[in-house]
Amino acid sequence: MKRWATTIALSFICLVGITLARYSNEATADAGWITLFDGKNLDKWNQIGTANWKLEDGSVVADNGNGFLVSKNDYTDFDLKVEFWMESKTNSGVFIRCTDPTSVTGKTSYEVNLWDTRPEPKYGTGAIVDLAAVDPMPTAAGKWSVYEIIAKGDTFTVILNGQKTVDNAKSDKFAKGRIALQHGKGVTDESGIVKFRKVEIKPL
Repeated sequence: MKRWATTIALSFICLVGITLARYSNEATADAGWITLFDGKNLDKWNQIGTANWKLEDGSVVADNGNGFLVSKNDYTDFDLKVEFWMESKTNSGVFIRCTDPTSVTGKTSYEVNLWDTRPEPKYGTGAIVDLAAVDPMPTAAGKWSVYEIIAKGDTFTVILNGQKTVDNAKSDKFAKGRIALQHGKGVTDESGIVKFRKVEIKPL
């Protein structure tokens, strides 16, 4: 009877140890990351402009209008990951260090572009507009993709689906600010669809 009780106790201790180790590893993997959007609500964002944002199937979607989802907090140095889907005609982007949360433009922030059919392709998808061009321009339309944007001091790196499109670009124009997700106007009145399903940031 004692041997049986000892065996049960040891098994329980081992199970607890394995569970704690697994939890510790997961916690370490997620250490420092802050979820800004997980597909469920927009509690950490403000809406500006006329874009028709709506929650749909675990994503936030817009297909008309010109506007932004703007984070409620400022960020200085960070690693930002954004999962998105768009059509080739969609004019969108991820704006960083937005200094005016009520008026997001290329003059008040850095725009990491999402626009496969931009008339000037060197500042299309994968580029930081007017700072770091891409050649050739990658495309992201018609599939779920991941942007990783690293801003540290005056240095910026952009990675699209594992491909580095901006490598240590330099600018000291904006030191900190909000994050903004865009649905913009295209070349014509016809707007494309953009979806965002996960946004997370790790302050550096």
